Amino acid sequence: MDITFIPPIAGVIGLITAVVMYRAMMKYPAMEGKPSEIAEMIRDGAKTFMRRELQLIALSVAVIAVALFLSPLGLPTTVSFLVGAVTSAAAGFLGMMAATRANVRTTTAARDKGMNEALTVAFYGGSVMGLVLASLGLLGLGALYLIFGTDPETSEEIHGFAMGAGVVALFYRVGGGIFTKSADVGADLVGKVEAGIPEDDPRNPGVIADNVGDNVGDVAGMGSDIFESTNGATIATVALASVLAVEAGTGVIGIGGAEVPELSLLSLPLLLSSLGLFCSIAAIGVVRAASSKEPALALRLGTFAAAGGFVVLAFFLMQAVGVGVGTWWATVVGSVGGVIIGLSTEYYTAAKPVRDIARSGETGPATVIISGLAIGLQSVVVPIVTIGAMIFIANFTSGLYGVGIAAVSMLATVAMTMAIDAYGPVADNAGGIAEMSELGPETREITDSLDEVGNTTAAIGKGFAIGAAALAALTLINAYIAVVDERIDGFQLAISDPDVLIGMFLGGMLPFLVASITMTAVGDAAFEMIEEIRRQFREIPGLLEGTAQPDTVRCVDIATKAATKKMMLPASIAVLSPVVVGFGFGAEALGGLLGGALISGVLLALTMANAGGAWDNAKKYVEQGNHGGKGSEAHSANVVGDTVGDPLKDTSGPSMNILINVMAIVSLVIAPLLTR
Repeated sequence: MDITFIPPIAGVIGLITAVVMYRAMMKYPAMEGKPSEIAEMIRDGAKTFMRRELQLIALSVAVIAVALFLSPLGLPTTVSFLVGAVTSAAAGFLGMMAATRANVRTTTAARDKGMNEALTVAFYGGSVMGLVLASLGLLGLGALYLIFGTDPETSEEIHGFAMGAGVVALFYRVGGGIFTKSADVGADLVGKVEAGIPEDDPRNPGVIADNVGDNVGDVAGMGSDIFESTNGATIATVALASVLAVEAGTGVIGIGGAEVPELSLLSLPLLLSSLGLFCSIAAIGVVRAASSKEPALALRLGTFAAAGGFVVLAFFLMQAVGVGVGTWWATVVGSVGGVIIGLSTEYYTAAKPVRDIARSGETGPATVIISGLAIGLQSVVVPIVTIGAMIFIANFTSGLYGVGIAAVSMLATVAMTMAIDAYGPVADNAGGIAEMSELGPETREITDSLDEVGNTTAAIGKGFAIGAAALAALTLINAYIAVVDERIDGFQLAISDPDVLIGMFLGGMLPFLVASITMTAVGDAAFEMIEEIRRQFREIPGLLEGTAQPDTVRCVDIATKAATKKMMLPASIAVLSPVVVGFGFGAEALGGLLGGALISGVLLALTMANAGGAWDNAKKYVEQGNHGGKGSEAHSANVVGDTVGDPLKDTSGPSMNILINVMAIVSLVIAPLLTR
């Protein structure tokens, strides 16, 4: 078989598997009555938000598509852009709808069947997201590669795919993050702190919006984030291979200690992603077989099975297509590096640092904030050293192309990674439905156990996403430099060049600006949410007593309007800043901009995500009965820390991934048009 047909075929197989998984999940019963009614409210809220998002996406995509078509880039890049936008939007929407079907079935399984079946249903819901995400990427990008990518002279036409995916990720991730945290902060501060009622209490008007946010932010948003990084890294690596092929001009390229056929080097990134999909499908089966074990152990077994199987099989794949052992070591580095970053994140968000933060709550919220920030700042060390080591080893074994392969390899088993990450919001929703339906402590104990594991997997997922975004952005920047270098004689990025230095300072500033904008957006939206929840408690007779129903639709509407309105500025900054700097100040200044944004964006993202995750789990540690348990002064202090951390870990932190990748993608797309 022609190897160029493998990626789209793998995509089709993955979609078929996703359908099978969805049907298996839907065979589990959904409890009638109040649980199904609550699940329907969550699903309707998610649909409302997604409809508004898709309208904005369609408008923005249309404007950018027209600009691309009228530019010298022309129709091929425009088509690639549209395919990337459609597949990314579809992946997020389909995955989110599967998650909103799985939540009530997880609750039902927890009540009627116990822990093992509840884990299976929640994981099935997450697996649909992971499989759809990986499969649509392979199908869409694989088809474009068949048309444009196999010829080094026309491979630039596929760059638009990553740009389309990036634009959708801006809306899903940033908009979803603003939605979910405005609802979460409002519901927690008024419900838990002011009214003294439990989390997910049905009397709280903001609870449904909070559960909606889990789906639009942590499923659709996270999915689009990973989709963008995966395909961005793949496209950038193909671009690097194209430059090497043009420079060689012989159809054979010396790299990684071997003479590699041109087509093999161009196709390898997509072949590795295809292999990763098959390894993920097998690993999903491993989790299902291990569901009788502890949830954390079952999920960990699946993760290691996917990564380990991928590394071993990648060796034989590379031998089959004529790629040397040197390049395989880049694959090993990428896979191992991803695991190290994930384990580091797990330590800082689920181990001793969390207990230290929880204990600091005994002296009030100020010490909780101080200790959480210190942990967040310290947590950057291991991931950054790991990323540096990955770059060094991959470059040593097979040059900049090896760095790209490391990034692709880190993301190759994305279906499994996303399945585990999306499992968390499903389990969280299941616990909320159990609480609001008053199903009793036995059911809630099971859903809380699943949710606790889900919090850890979500934190690991965020750390992984940041590391993946960093490597993907670096690969895109390398591809940008290679493409510009082909067209501008003597092009180089020297720190002594004033244009480069100015660009670096501007790039370093942008993540702080976007973080400020997104945090302010959450604060403003949360203020409006808090006022609405207070109004309902004050004006709806019998609400706090449980004899009246809250107006949950109003809270969903507030969060939706805030998200869709306040995400436009950070989205515009990400897309337009490379265009303004590139055409206004030249290719060198744009290169500096990308380097500055990459460094400050990754450091800021790690700090915010890990501090926020640690604050979240410190609050939960106290709620388990430690340091006085629920209602204690330590609990109140840690709730404040969790509230501060919410926009950091779920809005501003993830926004950094999108910012650095979209800036790099836009720069790569416009690279052929730049001059000094």
